Amino acid sequence: MKTFSAKAQEVERKWWVIDAKDQVLGKVAVHAANLLRGKNKTIFTSHVDTGDYVVVINADKVVLTGKKETQKIYTSFSGYVGGHKSTTPERLRQKHPELLVEKAVKGMIPHNRLGRAVYRKLKVYKGEQHEHEAQKPQPYELA
Repeated sequence: MKTFSAKAQEVERKWWVIDAKDQVLGKVAVHAANLLRGKNKTIFTSHVDTGDYVVVINADKVVLTGKKETQKIYTSFSGYVGGHKSTTPERLRQKHPELLVEKAVKGMIPHNRLGRAVYRKLKVYKGEQHEHEAQKPQPYELA
């Protein structure tokens, strides 16, 4: 018996649509990250991008549990003196609601070259409309 190893060029990729309306952010992010990595497939190989494309719609209507909306803090540092920036999900939702989902998913995929390739297959939109109808994405039901 030989060990099977998937090859990136032989992977058949699908397109999925996740509707984040009234869904918990973490739940949406976990399902999106698993689809992006291909962990739902039998050919999953950890060092190869075997995942599918994921389109998340209604990102502005995603729900955070507890007091995270006002108390959670996203921080970043530019590397320069005084370059610390921080924001809350409440302020982030007003300016760029897509970033809530993007940041959550990005934290759940590998932080390396493969992770960056996987992350590029994520498309997030704040409303119902998206520009990927030509790819015939299938709706994905969150369990």
